[in-house]
Amino acid sequence: MSHLTPPRQLPETDADAPDRTRAEEASTAPVVTDPEPGTSADGEPAEVVASGAADEATGPTTKPAAKEADEPGGHSAAEEPAGGTEDEEAPTEAVVPHATSTSDGSAAVTTDGSGDTAVAVSTSTATGEPASTDAAPSPTRPGWFGWRRRYPRTAMAVHVSTTVLAAALVFVVLLVPNRLDWITAQSFLRLPVEAIFLAAALLALPSRGRRITAVVLGAFVGLSAVLKCLDMGFRQTLARPFDLVFDWVLLSDGADWVKDSFGRSGEVLAVVGVIVLVIAVLTLSALAMVRLANVLARHRPVAVRSTLVLGVVWIICFTLGVQFGGVTVATKGYAQYLANRVQYVRDGLGDADVFKKQMAVDAYAKTPPDQLLTGLRGKDVMFTFIESYGRVAIDDPTMGPEVDATLKAGDARLKAAGFAARSGWLKSPVTGAGSWLAHSTFLSGLWIKNQQRYRTLTTSDRATLTSYFQKTGAWRTVGIVPGVRKAWPEGKYFGLDHIYDSTHLGYQGPYFSWTPVPDQFSLESFQKLEHGKKNRDPIMAEIILASSHNPWSPIAHMIDWKDLGNGKVFYKIKKEGTNPTEVWKSAKRVRTEYRKAIQYSLDSLTQWMQRYGDDKTVLVFLGDHQPVPTVTGGTSNRDVPVTIVARDPKVLDRVSNWGWTDGIKPADNAPEWTMNKFRDRFMTAYGPQGG
Repeated sequence: MSHLTPPRQLPETDADAPDRTRAEEASTAPVVTDPEPGTSADGEPAEVVASGAADEATGPTTKPAAKEADEPGGHSAAEEPAGGTEDEEAPTEAVVPHATSTSDGSAAVTTDGSGDTAVAVSTSTATGEPASTDAAPSPTRPGWFGWRRRYPRTAMAVHVSTTVLAAALVFVVLLVPNRLDWITAQSFLRLPVEAIFLAAALLALPSRGRRITAVVLGAFVGLSAVLKCLDMGFRQTLARPFDLVFDWVLLSDGADWVKDSFGRSGEVLAVVGVIVLVIAVLTLSALAMVRLANVLARHRPVAVRSTLVLGVVWIICFTLGVQFGGVTVATKGYAQYLANRVQYVRDGLGDADVFKKQMAVDAYAKTPPDQLLTGLRGKDVMFTFIESYGRVAIDDPTMGPEVDATLKAGDARLKAAGFAARSGWLKSPVTGAGSWLAHSTFLSGLWIKNQQRYRTLTTSDRATLTSYFQKTGAWRTVGIVPGVRKAWPEGKYFGLDHIYDSTHLGYQGPYFSWTPVPDQFSLESFQKLEHGKKNRDPIMAEIILASSHNPWSPIAHMIDWKDLGNGKVFYKIKKEGTNPTEVWKSAKRVRTEYRKAIQYSLDSLTQWMQRYGDDKTVLVFLGDHQPVPTVTGGTSNRDVPVTIVARDPKVLDRVSNWGWTDGIKPADNAPEWTMNKFRDRFMTAYGPQGG
């Protein structure tokens, strides 16, 4: 630009002037790059015009209008010879006030002292050849490669559709419950007060603050959507919502379960899929909120009125308790959900102090070793946990008859071998999963309901039922834990002299989904490694039977004990079994396979007792928790059966005042205790004072 050219000024235009001429539009339009070749800023075909207004300062007038360049190579009126003859050379610049030439021969737009703006026009070259009046391609085009200009109706449809989808996404997150069984069509026919507050907040903010706030709020809404999905998954598995304080460690356990059930590739695909899905949800939520914020800003008057009207409607509906299909129309459920989550976090953070006080109370901490468990001296005591053996296996009308037949057969088997039994109910602290929490509750006499309590317990000096056996010095304490496949430092806390995990049981057969070793083989290994030895000390054993662990497919079945060998016989059995992917497509099939797994575990245990039990054998077996809601049907009941089996009548006489049912099947009205009560009652019953 020449140093003589005054600074460019863009005069204000009156968009509403009715008599505005093309020359005026050209003279007052801001100089911008044409958004698309051949189009103007408003999407209409561009016209190359020259100013025809009289300039009072210079006197002469130019031609009032420019010829429209409709065709390639067409010339504007400004390009006609100055004298009206064709022989004269065309001027190199259009006659416009204070126009300056650019290096490429085109005229630049400048502003004169009066504030009028002149529009540059295509000029002829220095050789006199007319220049093309076609607009040069624009470096930036609106939309994707200018498609918005070429397809305005499609662009409008996309604009409306994305806005509707953005609103739908936000409303779904605000309204959707965090439980699958609560999701109905009526759930989404409600008016959330949070949406009204969001709209009011976005309307009240300035442009920049509105955009930043929209991104933050959108990401927060996306996080709450992820949390609701976690709640749904945890309720389907553990019958409780996700705990923001304690449950993060369970995500790695979930990945291990997927790996064991569906292989390494299945685990990788699941983890990658979850990560991508979380990122997508957060991104889409943020974009949706920004989209809605922009729409509110563009239509501010209508948005303000609508927000006020909806606010009044919400207050009226909430005050009157208006319902539709049994669902309250005016809801503040999202805010209540967030408030509950905050309260859960506060409770979780304060739970540590509460639990430490509970750990300090132990009725037997100062009891001399020679006064502990005197009623079981000389006996081999087995505490055996059957994975997922819950009350539903006995009470459910579809599974109960089959399991009842197995229990009756087991009772008959035990009676034939001279054993008797007593059974009752214990309430587990968990359901669906979390076996280690149930085990530690049973053994420690404390309510271990989360991972923080478990870690605090296993790093403390709180005595457990098994460690009291060890403390007496009268028993060798061992653990048969086939579900443990890596380091288990907590084992020392439980007072076990020796631990046999899945790699130390001599098993060379296949995994059965999550289960590394079939129950029958685990019990046979216990017999060979410990119980069957001659000239040994009495044994206290903690045994975990894992064949009834989720996903219950494929499962082993009983074979002749002499054929177990090193376990390779189970390869054929696994090949004949079911595919977990196919089983889990049907809740009915899942329940069937669960029932078969429980029957297998019960048969393994009662047959072992019949085969290897003797006068010194005392068996305590129980379930650790109820199975997943797919099997239980969503019941909140957490009862599990517990049974004591012995051949020596004196052992059962000590618990005769417990009111338990004869046999290995507890009656419906049998006593129900919380699982943490068992330790002290058992210690009392078999202490010096008895019962």
